[in-house]
Amino acid sequence: MTAQRPNVLLICADQWRGDCISALGHPNVKTPNLDALAADGVLFTNHFGQCTPCGPSRTSLLTGLYLMNHRSGRNGTPLDARHTNVALEARKAGYRPALFGYTDTSADPRDLDANDPALTTYESVMPGFEAALHLPDEMEEWIADLLAKGYDLPGGRHDVFKPKPGFDKPADRGFRYIPTVYPAEHSEAAFLTDAFLKWVSARRDSAWFAHFVFLRPHPPLIAPEPYNAMVDPADVALPARAASLEAEKSQHPMLGYELERMSEPGRYDEHSPFDPISADDLEIRQMRATYYGLISEVDHHLGRIVEHLKATGEYDRTLIIVTSDHAEMLGEHHAWGKEIYFDQAFHLPLVIRDPRREADGTRGSRVDAFTEAVDIMPTILDWLGRPVPRACDGRSLLPLIEGGTPQDWRDAVFFEHDFRTVATQKAETTLGISSDQCSYAAVRDRRYKYVHFAALPPLLFDMVNDPHETQNLADRPEMAATVLAYAQKMLDWRLSHADRTLTNMFITKDGLVSRP
Repeated sequence: MTAQRPNVLLICADQWRGDCISALGHPNVKTPNLDALAADGVLFTNHFGQCTPCGPSRTSLLTGLYLMNHRSGRNGTPLDARHTNVALEARKAGYRPALFGYTDTSADPRDLDANDPALTTYESVMPGFEAALHLPDEMEEWIADLLAKGYDLPGGRHDVFKPKPGFDKPADRGFRYIPTVYPAEHSEAAFLTDAFLKWVSARRDSAWFAHFVFLRPHPPLIAPEPYNAMVDPADVALPARAASLEAEKSQHPMLGYELERMSEPGRYDEHSPFDPISADDLEIRQMRATYYGLISEVDHHLGRIVEHLKATGEYDRTLIIVTSDHAEMLGEHHAWGKEIYFDQAFHLPLVIRDPRREADGTRGSRVDAFTEAVDIMPTILDWLGRPVPRACDGRSLLPLIEGGTPQDWRDAVFFEHDFRTVATQKAETTLGISSDQCSYAAVRDRRYKYVHFAALPPLLFDMVNDPHETQNLADRPEMAATVLAYAQKMLDWRLSHADRTLTNMFITKDGLVSRP
């Protein structure tokens, strides 16, 4: 790396499963550009997010805080303004962090007037970022570009993901084989990447910090040509699931509730003529195939970004991190989306390409140690030579990137979910619990996964003998000691990570002192 101040590029692709990387042997996904980046960096195979859905998971990613500490548990739950984040900390190092995409941040309302527009959306920009191109759910900038190109979109965001009219779908393809009305070169991923490449081209000789956020492969599961046809559904395996929907629901009340919620028309995939819960096997295979195609689209644009950085000489002074906010069930356990306790919703991709010489010895390697989304902020700050705020729950990954493993590295991951449904209160009427009881926390190591609910029965899975999490062992008498041990492990975690911003500070007669 040259003496010039380095760049940071944090790329997040929305709803990308951790197993959907071709370098990991996935039978359908094609990710040659991410594979190449991993071959020149480090691929983390046991990386997990901290919470779902989008806003909460991104809050953990960008603040380095567990949900139990940042408390922005739902899309729309305000983020306390007292929390710092990676952008605010990077500004202290002289950077002006730019955002391409969205952070799904809900503003703290306490210092805002009731008429402030920030109180009408959960998609504000996290403090510290400058919105180079803010592309939230309504996607006005992209839609304006499509309109300028001549597309007929009178309904705006409602029309942009409608299937192409008059498309002749083969009989052996499902509904989600039908592509978008626009080709791949006009997609939101292409539009966003074009904007980033223009922005970075003007900063070739200066240091920059960018957070780049792909919408895809987030639903709706509709892909532009040719990505709609990249994977043949006949080649796609059906998801691991119980023999019947009713048998699946019997595992736990919360799973039953989620399957009912996801069966509401339009809840998961707008413009689809069916809900994913009742879809037949062809449609399920097609939806999975289209999801894989969308990942390949993201990979293509990732390749464009890396190619540009190499061409300009910036590649060797840029820290590149590629990850996701949360993952996707993709029909496993009959579930779709990300709001359920299974690994498929929390296991994420993570590739880090560190240009420093200290990282040369690990290029092309894989790290199977447990890592978490809260580690990303400390890693970036450590790489920039900045102090990591005491409040951060994560740890820098640089020791792992440099080929070592600290003796006290974690032996498990922890994640949480706040599933209160404030708008409908359906959780209360369905599950018989209050909004404040609609939460669970999970501890997952190499042997067991324990899920503790505030007011519902716990779950225990044997991850060695039952990797698909089909058998709940928590209510078996012979497993009582194991349940107790993992409940205690979770309590230890919560006690150790409760908000500690000021906990090591002391006011003394000699002034303020701080313990290590």
